[in-house]
Amino acid sequence: MQLNGNFLTAAAFAVILFFARAATACQPSDRAALLSFKAALNEPYLGIFDTWKGEECCTNWYGVSCHPETKRVADVVLRGESEDKIFERAGRTGYMTGSISPAVCGLDRLTTLVIADWKAISGEIPECITTLPRLRILDLIGNKISGKIPADIGKLSRLTVLNLADNQISGTIPPSIVNLNSLMHLELNNNQLTGEIPSDIGKLTMMSRFLLRRNQISGQIPSSLASIYRLADIDLSMNLLSGPIPSQFGSMPVLSTLNLDSNRLSGEIPTGLFSNSGINILNLSRNSFEGHLPDAFGPKTYFTAIDLSHNNLRGAIPRTLSAARYIGHMDLSHNHLCGPIPTESPFDQLGSSSFASNDCLCGTPLKAC
Repeated sequence: MQLNGNFLTAAAFAVILFFARAATACQPSDRAALLSFKAALNEPYLGIFDTWKGEECCTNWYGVSCHPETKRVADVVLRGESEDKIFERAGRTGYMTGSISPAVCGLDRLTTLVIADWKAISGEIPECITTLPRLRILDLIGNKISGKIPADIGKLSRLTVLNLADNQISGTIPPSIVNLNSLMHLELNNNQLTGEIPSDIGKLTMMSRFLLRRNQISGQIPSSLASIYRLADIDLSMNLLSGPIPSQFGSMPVLSTLNLDSNRLSGEIPTGLFSNSGINILNLSRNSFEGHLPDAFGPKTYFTAIDLSHNNLRGAIPRTLSAARYIGHMDLSHNHLCGPIPTESPFDQLGSSSFASNDCLCGTPLKAC
C-alpha cells in the first residue's frame, strides 16, 4: 500500500508539473517565430538575447510577454535606452545591428512591437507587418531602417501608436494611413519622406499628436487637420511645405503646440493663432509670412514660447501684447517691423536679440527712438 501511495503521489506531482509548464510555455509556433526574429539581429554588449532559451518564453525571455489566458506572445518590447538593471550593469545604452525579420509576422496575436533606439538596425519594415490584426503599438524609433512605409499600413485598424521617427525611411506617406481609425500618436520625425500630406488626413479623428519634423514633405498643409478635435501637438517643421496656414487652425479647441518653422509657408498668419488661449508654443520662424501682427492678444494669452523670426512681417509691435497673461520667450527678429518697442512686460525682460535685424524698431533694449 505504501508503494502504491508513493506511486500515486509521484504521478500526481508529474501531472501538476506538466500543467504548470504548459501554463508558462509559449506556443511552439510563437517560440519558432521569436528565434527566427532573434537570428536576424546581433546585440553584442548587453546579452539580452542570452535569456531567449528554453521552452518558457512567456516568463523568462527578456522583453517578451504573453497573454495570461491564451499563453500566446502579445508583446515584444526591446528598448535600447532604458533604466532596466541590465543597462545599469553594462553602463551603456543599447546597440544592435541586423534587420527586422518577416518571421515576426508569425506572432499573429501580437499587440505591441517596440524595437526602439538600437541605433544600427537596418533593412526595411516587413510588408507582412500589416497582417497582424491585433497590433496596437508599432514603435521602431531610433534605428537605421530604410525603405518605405508599408502601403497597406491602413489595415492595422487597432493601431494607436505609429512611431517610425529617427530612421532613414523614404517614399511618400501611404494614402491608406488615413484608415487607421484608432491612431492617436503619429510620429515620423527625422526621416527622408517626400510627397504631400494626404488631403484627407482629417479622417484620423482620434489623433492627438502629428509629428513630421525634418523630412522633405512638400505641398500645402491640409485644412482637414483642423477638424481633428483631439489634436494637441503639430510639428511639421523643417520640411518643404508651401502656401498659407489654414485659417481654421486658429480655432482648434485643444491645440497647444504648433511648430511650422523652416518651411516655405507664406501669406498672413491667421489671427486666431494669437487669440487662441490654448496655444502656448508657436514657432513660425524661417518662412515667408507677410502682413502685420494683429491686435489679438489679451488677458488669456499664454505663450511659453512664440517665435516669428526670419519672416517678412511689417508694421508695429501690437501694444496688446502687454496685456498677455504670460509670455516666456519671444523672437521677432529678422523681419521688417518698425516703431517703438513697448516698455511693459514682457518686453522689459527680453534681450536685443529678440528684436534684431528689423527695419526701424527702436527703444529698449535697442537704441533710443
